[in-house]
Amino acid sequence: MKTAGHDPALDGLPAILLRASCGCAKCREAGSGQRLGSVTDLPADVSVARTSAAGGTVEVIFGPDGHRAVFSREWLADQRRPPDDDRTEDAKRLWAASGPGAAAGLRRHDWPRYLADPAIREQCLAALLRDGFFLLRDVPCRPGTVLTVAGSMGYVRETNYGRLFDVRVEATPANLAFTGLPIAPHTDNPYRDPVPTVQLLHCLASAVEGGDSGLVDGFKAAALLRAADPAAFGILTRTPVTFTYADATAELRATRPMIATDPRGRIREVRFNNRSLQPLRLGREGSPDETVAFYAAYRAFAETIIRPDLMLTFRLAPGDCAVFDNTRILHARTGFAATGRRHLQGCYTDLDGVASTLAVLRRGREATR
Repeated sequence: MKTAGHDPALDGLPAILLRASCGCAKCREAGSGQRLGSVTDLPADVSVARTSAAGGTVEVIFGPDGHRAVFSREWLADQRRPPDDDRTEDAKRLWAASGPGAAAGLRRHDWPRYLADPAIREQCLAALLRDGFFLLRDVPCRPGTVLTVAGSMGYVRETNYGRLFDVRVEATPANLAFTGLPIAPHTDNPYRDPVPTVQLLHCLASAVEGGDSGLVDGFKAAALLRAADPAAFGILTRTPVTFTYADATAELRATRPMIATDPRGRIREVRFNNRSLQPLRLGREGSPDETVAFYAAYRAFAETIIRPDLMLTFRLAPGDCAVFDNTRILHARTGFAATGRRHLQGCYTDLDGVASTLAVLRRGREATR
């Protein structure tokens, strides 16, 4: 049964929003669901001429052209909610070393079960998006297997290091990662735009003293800085800094703030890498005082990041694979003797692929209910 007249479900929703969102066969292609026209194809003076309701839907007739659209009440209600952004701190579980997010992430999941059971894959990928990392064990210690792991959750991001890279001591290292020196907490590749958003490290050998791995939740560190020193946090969110990398075959540069926030001020990305950070350049309008203030803020953030209560320390054994969000999680390594053998293989993938794979897994689970 239809009821005519104004429907409260439309309150606060402009006519142009409704008209542009029409899902009828004239407005969207049936197979893909993609919009067929442009906003310029719509009447500039679009209005709601009349409405009628039937159960859980509302029919709208638009002026001046009489176009008809039908919307579910659930969809109309959703339009009043703030847009979801699962990259921001609000969608994450921030953790310290002894917190629940860290403890959950340290529980290694068996690679054979991960491959065989969609529920385990769903659990792992959800943890990556929520807590920033997860660990696998019993991944075959064969070179290149890390690419298989990455392919199970998204698409491999190829860089100047190749589709995969080896982390081991080299005679002429182009990166400190290829030495036995300790590596402080950092995010990878801040000199890229866009930065690879997921990193994988697969342990093939670890017969050395030292070389323990460490992870820090950069969102947690940034949130602690915001609470303790709002001025320093503000400086790091609005001051662009430059990161660079160069070797015989590449010269890379990106300029971004260390802490990126969304328009609502929520933490969305951290770029932190002392090895590739360049001297601050504020330009003609900058002042020495601003430079001093930046370095003070940078120091305050660095001191927060290295707090012992934030660092989750563990050892990768052969067959272990760490998967973590490179826009959020800083990773570190203790030094090790170059006389032993330590060999990791790594590669990159991206969060959009992970989110897509997770959505498809959930869709499949819902379909079998």
